[in-house]
Amino acid sequence: MIRNKPQAAVYGVDLGKNLFHVVGTDATGNIVQRVKFRRETLMAFFERAEPSLVGMEACPGSQWLARKLQALGHTVRIIPAQFVKPYVKSHKNDTIDAEAIAEAVTRPTMRFVEVKRVDQVDLQALHRIRDQMVGHRTKLICQMRAFCLEFGIPIRQGVGAFKITLPTILADSSNDLSATMRRLLTELFNDLKGLEARIAEIGRDIEAAAADSELAKRLMTIPGIGPLGATALLAAAGNGQQFKRARDLAAWLGLVPQQHSTGGKSLLLGISKRGNRYVRRLLVHGARSCAMHLDRSKDRLGLWINQLQSRMHINKVVVALAAKIARIAWVVMNRPGALYQQRGHAVS
Repeated sequence: MIRNKPQAAVYGVDLGKNLFHVVGTDATGNIVQRVKFRRETLMAFFERAEPSLVGMEACPGSQWLARKLQALGHTVRIIPAQFVKPYVKSHKNDTIDAEAIAEAVTRPTMRFVEVKRVDQVDLQALHRIRDQMVGHRTKLICQMRAFCLEFGIPIRQGVGAFKITLPTILADSSNDLSATMRRLLTELFNDLKGLEARIAEIGRDIEAAAADSELAKRLMTIPGIGPLGATALLAAAGNGQQFKRARDLAAWLGLVPQQHSTGGKSLLLGISKRGNRYVRRLLVHGARSCAMHLDRSKDRLGLWINQLQSRMHINKVVVALAAKIARIAWVVMNRPGALYQQRGHAVS
């Protein structure tokens, strides 16, 4: 039975597939309510509740529920699961988890996950599906190459070389391929062509989304960022206003050194590789392309790359450039109408 107008200032919600545990606390943090709902009654409870602060862990379903609760007038905060764990007291169960969430969401220094719009979720789904298919394509090619090696037929590296060479191998009746293996490879190669057609279709959807977004167009003025990188940033970070500084975006993507300092002694390690692996990978690949193809004589970024490359390995230069691109992207995202303007070395 749903209680009338619960008097709680903060709610912690432990999410599940069918059962949701809710703990309500007053303004001083004292627990005033512990309830459990099924999915169909949870929304009815919050429709009757006074507008309040609602916290939940980041997990599948949290974005949907957050949008629904925001529409009801509640302030919703999504917390990464690793930041909730220190607030779990004693043994673990769903109610204790909800209590921990209710406490963690009130901390002034807590870090939260942005509530995504529906279009962001759709765009992120396109990227994840494409990334999964690209990975499957790589596995398929490696498997076919290994099958060929079992019959003494090597194929040089590279997707393009493989697609050119394999049909020739299949058509050559003088090699040692058995009839069964020839048939299997033909079927796998047809699967590969179908997979590539699907990848290209999703790529066109992503490019169309980039063409329709004014912010994505401005992000693509930055060297090293194309339609994939721009839309991936928009899907993951939105407008970027949740980051106070440009370095915060780079740190969120894991492009800054990991720090282990104590006793007044600073120790910087390799890059932290925290946060969104997919976006970080796109930025690093974009930075590598930029380091290889950017006209360094016409862009002050080229002078910066030259100076960096004179004292460190190219791989470190690429990662540093990826972090710089992320910081430039933050400026473009946070300043309306801002573009990356190519300037010569003489311009300060």
